[in-house]
Amino acid sequence: MRDKGIIRESVWADMTENKVGRFPFPLKGRIPNFKGAEQAVKHIITLDAYKEASVVKVNPDAPQLPLRMQVLLDGKTLLVPTPRLKAGFIKIKPEWVPSGEERKAASLTHMKAYGKEIALVEMPEIDLIVMGSVAVDKKGRRLGKGEGYADREYAIISELGNRPVPVVTTVHSRQLVEEELPRDAYDVTVDWIATEKGLLKTEGEYEKPKGIVWSEVSEEEMEEMPVLKEIWELTKTKKKRD
Repeated sequence: MRDKGIIRESVWADMTENKVGRFPFPLKGRIPNFKGAEQAVKHIITLDAYKEASVVKVNPDAPQLPLRMQVLLDGKTLLVPTPRLKAGFIKIKPEWVPSGEERKAASLTHMKAYGKEIALVEMPEIDLIVMGSVAVDKKGRRLGKGEGYADREYAIISELGNRPVPVVTTVHSRQLVEEELPRDAYDVTVDWIATEKGLLKTEGEYEKPKGIVWSEVSEEEMEEMPVLKEIWELTKTKKKRD
């Protein structure tokens, strides 16, 4: 089994060589934007899990912008983690967005003007989670860009007591790899993969993380992500009450 870093490099290089990526460039080092991202969204919105969702959490990367816009157009509440979890999460309710401004409201540059940063105690119950990926396999194992934010966001949501919900990723079909991807205990697997070609229900049945693995959290990370300190304090308070 190849190393995670080698697989990421291989996918970034393949997408670049085959010209399936799009702005921002370079694709390397990020969740790569891809041609056909809008078509992937058309497949996601056919899922019952999407149709029935009231609150959808979507990552802030470029390839998921069309989905964030669609969530607002469909009258659902959008929840987006701030980059590197510096300020926790931003909530955007559809009624806060004037008609015709959904794409602008869903963009990383402007979303704070339409939504608001919320404390963890204000987090709504999430019904569906959508993640970006660098690579994903048919069993639902995924690789992000290597910094672990999507996994940590899921862990935070779990720590807050959110019920288990479906997890979806949108990728270009070239990011769907045949080889089995390595997986650590804290890695979140996806239940559905949406590409420009269609939807794939994953074959794996992996148990998702139930919370933060605090032994994996460094003091530096606690300083850089105030949200981790916040949830640590909430957890301690809850334990005292129990």
